[in-house]
Amino acid sequence: MLVLTSSLTHIKKALVAISCCLLSTAYGEIRITDSDGEKTFSEHPTRIATLNWELTENAIELGVTPIAVADIKGYKEWVARPVLPDASDSIGDRAEPNLTKLAQLKPDVILIGAAVKSLQSRLEKIAPVVFFDTYQKDHNNAQAADETFLALAKLLGKEEIATQKLDQRTAVFAKLKAQLDAKYPEGLPKVASMRFASTTSVYVYGKNSMPEYALAALGIDNALSIDNSQWGVTQKKIRDLREVNDNVLLYFQPFYEEEKLNSSPLWQAMPFVQQGKVAPVAATWTYGGAMSLQYLAEAITTALLGIANNP
Repeated sequence: MLVLTSSLTHIKKALVAISCCLLSTAYGEIRITDSDGEKTFSEHPTRIATLNWELTENAIELGVTPIAVADIKGYKEWVARPVLPDASDSIGDRAEPNLTKLAQLKPDVILIGAAVKSLQSRLEKIAPVVFFDTYQKDHNNAQAADETFLALAKLLGKEEIATQKLDQRTAVFAKLKAQLDAKYPEGLPKVASMRFASTTSVYVYGKNSMPEYALAALGIDNALSIDNSQWGVTQKKIRDLREVNDNVLLYFQPFYEEEKLNSSPLWQAMPFVQQGKVAPVAATWTYGGAMSLQYLAEAITTALLGIANNP
């Protein structure tokens, strides 16, 4: 009887150990939802490859240095913030990454956007792929950017950092709005925002664009009514900017033809130009991640304060 009791005790202990092990394994699973659906990882990946600037931004914001980034030169020119660490390797164009070099870098996970969705099956032979299609016409892009940020934070084990960052962003919005209210005591101006395609064509930001969401966070209305779209941007002729009238126009850098633009009679005839209500905005990615909204608001505020200081 003693032997049987002892054996049962050992069996019970073994079963408990197995159960604990199984529970531990299940508990250790990391489940996230990307644009393909639910995906499961056994541990937090550390070697991250990013083939999309939005996702590159997000990884850096979460304190993770991507081992591989698509189009580093372009990122530094057009995105600028957050600053890309020197340790990241370039793997070619965002639409045509160098898959051979990517494989050599041995990533734990590859983060992609819609531009390389067609390459997903090939990328999955290198490492697990997480796909985020953040920008869509039928949803709020700013909200979707936050959801992407939080999902990536869960994958990387950086949820606390993500929450802190989003709280920080809210506080920054309030601080910037207070600065603008002080400089514009009679009320904040309406603002149109855009990028130059050339000296005769522009991309204007409207509904569902990150610049418009940043303006809204500052309590500012868009000076132009542009229909909702996937990216929130519409191409127009430069003459169409007359609709801005005597409101404010801000244009995002980089733009390398300002000298030619300033010599254009059409441009000089615009009411906002004649009234000094136009200014460049420091390079900030207008199709970026959650924290790009803060950088947009900061850059827009700097431009508007400059206009207020030079009536």
